[in-house]
Amino acid sequence: MPLRSTFTRFFQLEAASGLLLIAAAALALIINNSPLSHLYAGLLDVPVVAQVGALKIAKPLLLWINDGLMALFFLLIGLEVKRELLEGHLSKPSQVVLPGAAAIGGMVVPALIYWFLNRDNPAALGGWAIPMATDIAFALGVLALLGKRVPVSLKLFLMTLAIIDDLGAIIVIAIFYSHELSTLSLALAGACLVALIAMNRLGVVKLGPYLVIGLILWVCVLKSGVHATLAGVTLAFCIPLRTRHAETSPLLSLEHALHPWVAFGILPLFAFANAGVSLAGVNLESFTHHVPMGIAAGLLIGKTVGVFGLTWLAVRAGLAALPHGANWGQLFGVAILCGIGFTMSLFVGSLAFMPGHSDYVGMDRMGILTGSILAALIGYAVTAVASRKPASTVPL
Repeated sequence: MPLRSTFTRFFQLEAASGLLLIAAAALALIINNSPLSHLYAGLLDVPVVAQVGALKIAKPLLLWINDGLMALFFLLIGLEVKRELLEGHLSKPSQVVLPGAAAIGGMVVPALIYWFLNRDNPAALGGWAIPMATDIAFALGVLALLGKRVPVSLKLFLMTLAIIDDLGAIIVIAIFYSHELSTLSLALAGACLVALIAMNRLGVVKLGPYLVIGLILWVCVLKSGVHATLAGVTLAFCIPLRTRHAETSPLLSLEHALHPWVAFGILPLFAFANAGVSLAGVNLESFTHHVPMGIAAGLLIGKTVGVFGLTWLAVRAGLAALPHGANWGQLFGVAILCGIGFTMSLFVGSLAFMPGHSDYVGMDRMGILTGSILAALIGYAVTAVASRKPASTVPL
């Protein structure tokens, strides 16, 4: 499939998914702040058990969504990252410089803002990574509302930035959000990884064996203390993109098959399950507490400053050029849109502040929703105004 058609399909799916995410989150908020709130909480607490012999996995429905279905989301991210690294926009250093610099700035500055506001509270510092993420589906969904007024190059810049951002989030989760590691489970997961790599090197192109071992890998990682969703990324990097003969690429086949299910099923379901913040008792203090304020400020201000600042520096230093046909105003608007954290921020928040282990459960969602909504509204307005002007690539 040609690269342009691959990108077009990706953008259309992500944009539509972003609009569906908004609807799912709004529905969760409405239901959990209505007389039906007990049904919402009861649904997410429904126990679901899977057992084969002595192996038993018992979790409430919420954790099956967060640990199970989201592993498929991370599998898709891994497939996209591998494809981009080998044949796409991450395969050429010249194409990575600008979005790479923007992504680094967009991860470091928000984390620093959160740390600064919560530096005297060790119990809250675990949430430092929450405002680092950009929700690619949500951000592209907002950008899609502007249609052809926004150049394709700018959409591609945002997409590449978000993919690098997701890769950074995966690394952060693997290093900082793993607990009580099991040596036996890790050893079994390692054996699965060796088997997957061996199949790749031996030229196995059937997806079935990869998916079977991938399922076993997920169970091992789930029991190991490392977050189970990382099994999806590991599996993705072992599935071959290129084949020795004329067979269809296993990676592209799986990516194309998985993308609609993730975009229109898994992500909206995740949003519905995690965005239902109860507004009972919410007051001004709920927003001014350092945890939600650190997250909201990190997303809205930190992302804008980090993405736009590092982009400006890269262009001024002659390391890269503005996306073709885009102007600085549009780039500033996109930098604000990068503050839409939502899916990945909610996911990291569920790891940083776990129910029963933290006093800040729910506060993170308040900050995520506030920062993401403001970033979406302001970013859309700025990009829309900037898109009315003739494009200019003259440095500031």
